[in-house]
Amino acid sequence: MPFQIVKVSMFFLLIGALGGLIGNEVKLPLPWMLGSLLITASVCVLRPKLIPENYVFPVQFRMIFIAIIGVIIGSQVDQDLISQLPLIGMTLLGLSVFVPLAFTANIAIFQRLGRYDRTTAIFCGAPGGLLESIAMGEARGGDIRLLSMQQFLRVVVVITFLPVIMSLWIGEPVGSTAGLTIGTDSHEMTLLEITISLLVAMIGLFVGQTLKLPAGQLMGPLAMAALANLSGLATINLPNSFIIISQIVIGTSLGSRFSGLDKTMLFRAILLSFASVSIMMLIGISICMILSYSKQFSFDLLLISFAPGGLTEMSLIALTLSANPALVSLHHLYRIILTVILLSLIDRKK
Repeated sequence: MPFQIVKVSMFFLLIGALGGLIGNEVKLPLPWMLGSLLITASVCVLRPKLIPENYVFPVQFRMIFIAIIGVIIGSQVDQDLISQLPLIGMTLLGLSVFVPLAFTANIAIFQRLGRYDRTTAIFCGAPGGLLESIAMGEARGGDIRLLSMQQFLRVVVVITFLPVIMSLWIGEPVGSTAGLTIGTDSHEMTLLEITISLLVAMIGLFVGQTLKLPAGQLMGPLAMAALANLSGLATINLPNSFIIISQIVIGTSLGSRFSGLDKTMLFRAILLSFASVSIMMLIGISICMILSYSKQFSFDLLLISFAPGGLTEMSLIALTLSANPALVSLHHLYRIILTVILLSLIDRKK
């Protein structure tokens, strides 16, 4: 890796940590991730000359922390969660309604309001599968700049405003202290336990990528940690500090994606993304309100499960809210798979 990339990445991580610290002090919802994201994005937009042309945050480094998030989520899988799986049929049916409705609304927004060509509008409007949407859209002749920007902004807008919405709903900032119940205080864990958990994360990352699982960098470690926990072979857990560091890395990597974006195009894309996410959230909230009448799952859990952010980021939000992150991850995985299936069907018709 070129030294300049390492230097810029270290700079981003330092200011990202500072942003997270500030966010935590001012009681920002989901402070460590949103604080690092906002300060990094601000530097990229306001001081673009500080960033090398075509800079990309190191993907492999980010994947390590996605794997750690996967292990932490997998550590929440127990027999109680397994017993709840037969109950999620209705919520998956709700997602099966949500995805095509959100997809249809998004296509209309990007094609009519954004004046994007139909191919670009279709793949910009996918309510999940960020990488798959960009790759398939580019192959079909869509505008890769707009595709990348809109899919990226979908994730950013959702993870920025969902904690705010939930803070208003609950009546206090979410994510600042709730997530501290997920991990364990460092002094309560042995070095062997931490080492085993990290080893499971790396094995899971390898397995997930080798088998080409959907969102393999997250789902591989999640599955390995779940198997270890359920089998009784090992107790998987990591200190709270790992959750905080993972939030900083994820937030910083997202913020760094604002580097090199045209400001006029970015402003227009943000407005379109607000419209798109607002419509999707209204559809999602409506379905969640209907499903919440069954009393099987709380409205809060359903809302996090339906919010159309990235699988990794939404799972991290669930972690910080102690909102059954494994169950949330399962719903988002289903949303992504369903979206990719719809994209494939549309792609064949074109």
